[in-house]
Amino acid sequence: VRPSDGKIRFPCAVGVRSSIKRTSDLSTANPSASMIAGIGFCFVASLAYVLWRNSRRYNLKDIRGPPSHSFWLGSEKVIRSATQTGDLEFQWVREYGPTWMAKGCFGEEILWTADPRALQYIFHTSGYKFSKRTVANEITRLFTGESILVTDSDDHPRHRKIMNPAFGAAQLQTFLPIFRHSAARLSQKWKDIIQSGEKAEGCIINVNETLARMTLDVLGEVAFDHQFGVLNNNGVDNELVQAFNNLFADSLLHPPSWDLLFQSTWRYIPQSILYYLKYLPYREYRRFSTYKQTAIRTGRALISEKAAGTEKGSKDIMSILVQSNLLTDARSQLSETEILSQIATLLVAGHDTTATTLTWLLCELSKHPEEQQRIRDEIKATRAQAEARGDDDLLPSDLNGMTFTNAVIKEVLRFHPIVPTLVREANSDDVIPLAQPIETKSGKIIHELPISKGQGITASICTYNRLKSIWGEDADQWNPNRFLDGNMERSSLGVFANLMTFSAGIRACIGWRFAVLEMQAVLVELIENFEFRFPEGVEIIRLNAGLMIPMVAGKMHEGAQMPLQVSVVS
Repeated sequence: VRPSDGKIRFPCAVGVRSSIKRTSDLSTANPSASMIAGIGFCFVASLAYVLWRNSRRYNLKDIRGPPSHSFWLGSEKVIRSATQTGDLEFQWVREYGPTWMAKGCFGEEILWTADPRALQYIFHTSGYKFSKRTVANEITRLFTGESILVTDSDDHPRHRKIMNPAFGAAQLQTFLPIFRHSAARLSQKWKDIIQSGEKAEGCIINVNETLARMTLDVLGEVAFDHQFGVLNNNGVDNELVQAFNNLFADSLLHPPSWDLLFQSTWRYIPQSILYYLKYLPYREYRRFSTYKQTAIRTGRALISEKAAGTEKGSKDIMSILVQSNLLTDARSQLSETEILSQIATLLVAGHDTTATTLTWLLCELSKHPEEQQRIRDEIKATRAQAEARGDDDLLPSDLNGMTFTNAVIKEVLRFHPIVPTLVREANSDDVIPLAQPIETKSGKIIHELPISKGQGITASICTYNRLKSIWGEDADQWNPNRFLDGNMERSSLGVFANLMTFSAGIRACIGWRFAVLEMQAVLVELIENFEFRFPEGVEIIRLNAGLMIPMVAGKMHEGAQMPLQVSVVS
């Protein structure tokens, strides 16, 4: 054991590295019995070390928080199994304030915070001093490979510099016609479904499914100049769509206790051993591995389409990424494995997150028909202004100028953040400042919190997005007008609308402008053509499967879905 870096050095690891020739990250070889035995040994040794290490930590002993639900699992199992994501955290913030301590597996003390100054310090001010936790990194590596999402402080700036040109504001404006065209195709598909139905007033449509197909088609065109064409036939014969279907629900929803315990030891296991996680024959690892293999094959095929060379001036994201890579110093260029990993990342992050957010948006609007009409009136007025100046369609500036429509988009990003929590770990001893002082168990009022190296931190995005001190007394209610009345507390957290939904700081979502513009274009098309109503007798539950996904109560076995009553605007 080397306490200085918190890693366990296993004698068996030397033998593994010397006797096993490590294949490419894209390899599909089967694990050997010796490797499974090695992982088992690592688990047992790590368990002993975790118990010893956690018994000697005192930093958070005086911080209030919920009682541990289990000696072995702490509160981890209860949080991950919550019926409505965030409800436990909302309860705890009311009881303990925006910063509290909750026990993790094996008694580990996890610092939870939604405090804006603490989040500002962790994500903005200190940046790379708080790295992603091993579990989050290794799970992400399972389905994206060596992508920008798993890079450390040394590699992340290199990846970001090469990818930035593809996501600039000016570049994204060229994608608007594709967003608009794809939304129109979705609109026509829904009209065909409604016209073929028996009821003239509309029919029930699972909007989540078709939105996901549309956003995948969008991504094919804007990212790779490729026609996936999955919206037409719902992707029944597309292996990429099949790999996507309920990927996160099958992999991360309601993990078994043994898996939570196993994952809690990863931070003490060398990366050379964790490399073989993808071969484990269990649900989470098998589904993610299958997706990555499919995404990599798709990426290779897409690259082959451009084998003759990327034409100068090509505007799709992959072409710009390749051009940017070629213009970079050879020592800083992305490798082939890294480029393929970026493709796997774009495929999953570039469509599923936007589709799910739009799903939640339509859900909320279906409960507020007056807001749908208000958006239609705003669209009509904006179109009249565009026609008056001689434009056939809306420009990005028109979309940005639609104040209530954009307020609705901001509100859904606040109310239903697609990623409810982000996890970090302190790389050194530090002191975290607090905007809202907290009372400790001993009765002290503290304005800052000293932490030790290795301290696990969970940033509760869904809780921050509902802090009454930021968003007002009605923070727990849907109200787009909060972004129009100017009464909110102002701060500079996040990259968009003071929200943490796209993360913040140097690791903020690189495609946030892409997502916002796509949502603007799709929302305008759908609200202009359809009315949405929430069906009677349906209960939607909000579950944490890595992403905040919607499911129908009593029908969780059917996967993510959002059935809404959809009718054509008269």
